[in-house]
Amino acid sequence: MKQSEIKNLSAAELQEKLSELKKTYTDLKDAHAISPIANPLQIKAARRTIARFNTEISKRELQ
Repeated sequence: MKQSEIKNLSAAELQEKLSELKKTYTDLKDAHAISPIANPLQIKAARRTIARFNTEISKRELQ
């Protein structure tokens, strides 16, 4: 998800999407630990998207 799309979300939507992304990230990590997943770059992309969401949440808290 792009940063411009994240900025348009409300605070409740940010929290909801963040929890979904964290669940997806843990599922990917667990699946990769058991047997290698087809595209391990998905883990990296999920981690970066979570960081984008956390950054936007902290920006809004400071304002």
